[in-house]
Amino acid sequence: MSDPTSPTPSPAPEPDPIPPMETIDDNERQPPVRRPTGTVPRPSQTPIRTRDDIPPGALAAGAVLGILTLLVILKVAVPRAINWSTHQDWSWATQWAATLTDPVRAYLDAHTAGLPVTATSAFGIWLGIGAASLVLAWATGAVGARLTWFAHGVATVFMVWASSPPAGRTVAAGLAVLAWTGLSLFALRGLSLRPVISVSPCVRRS
Repeated sequence: MSDPTSPTPSPAPEPDPIPPMETIDDNERQPPVRRPTGTVPRPSQTPIRTRDDIPPGALAAGAVLGILTLLVILKVAVPRAINWSTHQDWSWATQWAATLTDPVRAYLDAHTAGLPVTATSAFGIWLGIGAASLVLAWATGAVGARLTWFAHGVATVFMVWASSPPAGRTVAAGLAVLAWTGLSLFALRGLSLRPVISVSPCVRRS
Protein backbone atom coordinates (compact mmCIF):
# COMPACT_ATOMS: atom_id res chain seq x y z
CA MET A 1 0.00 0.00 0.00
CA SER A 2 1.48 3.32 -1.08
CA ASP A 3 1.91 6.25 1.22
CA PRO A 4 -0.48 9.06 0.19
CA THR A 5 1.92 11.67 1.60
CA SER A 6 4.86 10.62 -0.67
CA PRO A 7 5.46 12.93 -3.66
CA THR A 8 4.32 11.70 -7.04
CA PRO A 9 7.32 11.16 -9.37
CA SER A 10 7.36 13.59 -12.27
CA PRO A 11 7.33 12.07 -15.73
CA ALA A 12 10.61 12.00 -17.69
CA PRO A 13 11.02 14.86 -20.17
CA GLU A 14 10.33 13.91 -23.72
CA PRO A 15 13.29 14.27 -26.17
CA ASP A 16 13.19 16.99 -28.73
CA PRO A 17 11.54 15.80 -31.88
CA ILE A 18 13.90 15.08 -34.74
CA PRO A 19 13.17 17.38 -37.64
CA PRO A 20 12.16 15.61 -40.83
CA MET A 21 14.59 15.38 -43.72
CA GLU A 22 12.56 17.92 -45.69
CA THR A 23 13.54 20.70 -43.25
CA ILE A 24 17.36 20.18 -43.75
CA ASP A 25 19.03 22.09 -46.55
CA ASP A 26 20.75 20.13 -49.27
CA ASN A 27 24.17 21.59 -48.47
CA GLU A 28 23.86 20.36 -44.87
CA ARG A 29 22.98 16.76 -45.69
CA GLN A 30 26.56 15.80 -46.61
CA PRO A 31 28.32 13.83 -43.85
CA PRO A 32 31.42 15.41 -42.27
CA VAL A 33 34.80 14.51 -43.70
CA ARG A 34 36.41 11.70 -41.73
CA ARG A 35 40.10 11.93 -40.94
CA PRO A 36 42.17 8.82 -40.25
CA THR A 37 43.23 8.31 -36.68
CA GLY A 38 46.60 9.82 -35.82
CA THR A 39 46.86 12.11 -38.87
CA VAL A 40 45.70 15.36 -37.33
CA PRO A 41 47.62 18.12 -39.07
CA ARG A 42 49.99 20.07 -36.90
CA PRO A 43 51.18 23.63 -37.43
CA SER A 44 54.70 22.34 -38.17
CA GLN A 45 53.33 20.27 -41.08
CA THR A 46 51.73 23.26 -42.78
CA PRO A 47 53.54 23.93 -46.07
CA ILE A 48 55.44 27.20 -46.23
CA ARG A 49 55.06 29.10 -49.47
CA THR A 50 58.06 31.38 -49.39
CA ARG A 51 57.54 32.80 -52.86
CA ASP A 52 53.99 33.84 -52.03
CA ASP A 53 55.02 35.40 -48.72
CA ILE A 54 57.87 37.54 -50.11
CA PRO A 55 56.87 40.84 -51.75
CA PRO A 56 57.61 41.18 -55.47
CA GLY A 57 60.00 44.07 -54.79
CA ALA A 58 62.14 41.89 -52.53
CA LEU A 59 62.24 39.13 -55.16
CA ALA A 60 63.35 41.60 -57.83
CA ALA A 61 66.04 43.03 -55.54
CA GLY A 62 67.30 39.52 -54.76
CA ALA A 63 67.48 38.65 -58.46
CA VAL A 64 69.45 41.82 -59.25
CA LEU A 65 71.81 41.16 -56.34
CA GLY A 66 72.38 37.59 -57.51
CA ILE A 67 73.18 38.72 -61.07
CA LEU A 68 75.64 41.36 -59.80
CA THR A 69 77.34 38.77 -57.56
CA LEU A 70 77.69 36.37 -60.51
CA LEU A 71 79.22 39.12 -62.66
CA VAL A 72 81.72 40.00 -59.93
CA ILE A 73 82.71 36.34 -59.60
CA LEU A 74 83.21 35.97 -63.36
CA LYS A 75 85.06 39.29 -63.66
CA VAL A 76 87.31 39.21 -60.59
CA ALA A 77 87.34 35.88 -58.74
CA VAL A 78 87.75 33.51 -61.71
CA PRO A 79 90.73 35.35 -63.31
CA ARG A 80 92.45 35.62 -59.94
CA ALA A 81 91.92 31.91 -59.28
CA ILE A 82 93.35 31.01 -62.69
CA ASN A 83 96.33 33.33 -62.14
CA TRP A 84 96.94 31.80 -58.70
CA SER A 85 96.76 28.23 -59.99
CA THR A 86 99.26 28.87 -62.79
CA HIS A 87 101.87 30.13 -60.30
CA GLN A 88 101.54 27.17 -57.92
CA ASP A 89 103.70 24.08 -57.77
CA TRP A 90 101.40 21.12 -58.40
CA SER A 91 104.18 18.54 -58.46
CA TRP A 92 102.89 17.05 -55.21
CA ALA A 93 99.63 16.10 -56.95
CA THR A 94 101.39 14.43 -59.87
CA GLN A 95 103.76 12.65 -57.49
CA TRP A 96 100.81 11.43 -55.40
CA ALA A 97 99.07 10.11 -58.50
CA ALA A 98 102.27 8.40 -59.68
CA THR A 99 102.66 6.77 -56.24
CA LEU A 100 99.33 5.03 -56.88
CA THR A 101 99.33 4.41 -60.63
CA ASP A 102 102.90 3.15 -61.00
CA PRO A 103 102.49 0.25 -58.52
CA VAL A 104 99.14 -0.65 -60.06
CA ARG A 105 100.66 -0.73 -63.55
CA ALA A 106 103.62 -2.80 -62.26
CA TYR A 107 101.28 -5.26 -60.56
CA LEU A 108 99.22 -5.68 -63.72
CA ASP A 109 102.38 -6.13 -65.83
CA ALA A 110 103.56 -8.90 -63.52
CA HIS A 111 100.25 -10.75 -63.17
CA THR A 112 98.67 -10.61 -66.64
CA ALA A 113 101.17 -12.96 -68.29
CA GLY A 114 99.33 -15.74 -70.10
CA LEU A 115 95.95 -13.97 -69.92
CA PRO A 116 93.95 -12.87 -72.98
CA VAL A 117 93.87 -9.33 -71.59
CA THR A 118 97.03 -7.28 -71.76
CA ALA A 119 98.42 -5.16 -68.96
CA THR A 120 97.55 -1.97 -70.85
CA SER A 121 93.94 -3.09 -71.30
CA ALA A 122 93.70 -4.11 -67.65
CA PHE A 123 95.03 -0.72 -66.61
CA GLY A 124 92.42 0.99 -68.78
CA ILE A 125 89.69 -1.18 -67.27
CA TRP A 126 90.91 -0.25 -63.79
CA LEU A 127 90.76 3.46 -64.62
CA GLY A 128 87.38 3.21 -66.36
CA ILE A 129 85.69 1.18 -63.63
CA GLY A 130 87.00 3.54 -60.96
CA ALA A 131 85.83 6.69 -62.76
CA ALA A 132 82.44 5.22 -63.72
CA SER A 133 81.67 3.88 -60.23
CA LEU A 134 82.69 7.20 -58.66
CA VAL A 135 80.43 9.24 -60.94
CA LEU A 136 77.48 6.84 -60.69
CA ALA A 137 77.79 6.53 -56.91
CA TRP A 138 77.88 10.32 -56.55
CA ALA A 139 75.07 11.05 -59.03
CA THR A 140 72.65 8.23 -58.25
CA GLY A 141 73.66 6.81 -54.88
CA ALA A 142 72.91 3.31 -56.17
CA VAL A 143 73.99 0.41 -54.00
CA GLY A 144 75.66 -1.40 -56.90
CA ALA A 145 77.76 1.64 -57.83
CA ARG A 146 78.86 2.11 -54.22
CA LEU A 147 79.76 -1.56 -53.86
CA THR A 148 81.79 -1.35 -57.07
CA TRP A 149 83.56 1.75 -55.77
CA PHE A 150 84.34 -0.04 -52.51
CA ALA A 151 85.74 -3.09 -54.33
CA HIS A 152 87.80 -0.84 -56.61
CA GLY A 153 89.33 0.88 -53.57
CA VAL A 154 90.19 -2.40 -51.85
CA ALA A 155 91.81 -3.76 -55.03
CA THR A 156 93.77 -0.54 -55.53
CA VAL A 157 95.15 -0.52 -51.99
CA PHE A 158 96.11 -4.19 -52.31
CA MET A 159 97.96 -3.67 -55.62
CA VAL A 160 99.75 -0.58 -54.30
CA TRP A 161 100.83 -2.49 -51.19
CA ALA A 162 102.01 -5.52 -53.16
CA SER A 163 104.04 -3.67 -55.82
CA SER A 164 105.50 -0.73 -53.92
CA PRO A 165 109.13 -0.87 -52.71
CA PRO A 166 109.37 -2.47 -49.25
CA ALA A 167 110.84 0.68 -47.71
CA GLY A 168 107.90 2.87 -48.79
CA ARG A 169 105.14 0.26 -48.83
CA THR A 170 103.28 1.57 -45.80
CA VAL A 171 103.43 5.19 -47.01
CA ALA A 172 102.17 4.24 -50.47
CA ALA A 173 99.30 2.20 -49.02
CA GLY A 174 98.43 5.04 -46.66
CA LEU A 175 98.33 7.53 -49.54
CA ALA A 176 96.10 5.12 -51.47
CA VAL A 177 93.71 4.89 -48.52
CA LEU A 178 93.65 8.68 -48.16
CA ALA A 179 92.93 9.11 -51.87
CA TRP A 180 90.09 6.58 -51.72
CA THR A 181 88.53 8.05 -48.58
CA GLY A 182 88.82 11.58 -49.97
CA LEU A 183 86.97 10.62 -53.15
CA SER A 184 84.48 8.65 -51.04
CA LEU A 185 83.21 11.98 -49.70
CA PHE A 186 81.49 12.27 -53.07
CA ALA A 187 80.82 8.60 -53.83
CA LEU A 188 79.33 7.76 -50.42
CA ARG A 189 77.55 11.04 -49.73
CA GLY A 190 74.40 10.68 -47.68
CA LEU A 191 75.30 7.16 -46.56
CA SER A 192 74.36 6.52 -42.93
CA LEU A 193 75.10 3.50 -40.77
CA ARG A 194 72.09 4.13 -38.57
CA PRO A 195 69.19 1.73 -39.21
CA VAL A 196 66.05 3.29 -40.61
CA ILE A 197 63.00 2.37 -38.51
CA SER A 198 59.59 3.00 -40.02
CA VAL A 199 56.62 2.99 -37.67
CA SER A 200 53.21 2.49 -39.27
CA PRO A 201 50.27 4.26 -37.62
CA CYS A 202 47.90 2.05 -35.64
CA VAL A 203 44.46 1.64 -37.18
CA ARG A 204 41.66 1.37 -34.73
CA ARG A 205 38.99 -1.14 -35.55
CA SER A 206 35.50 -0.42 -34.40
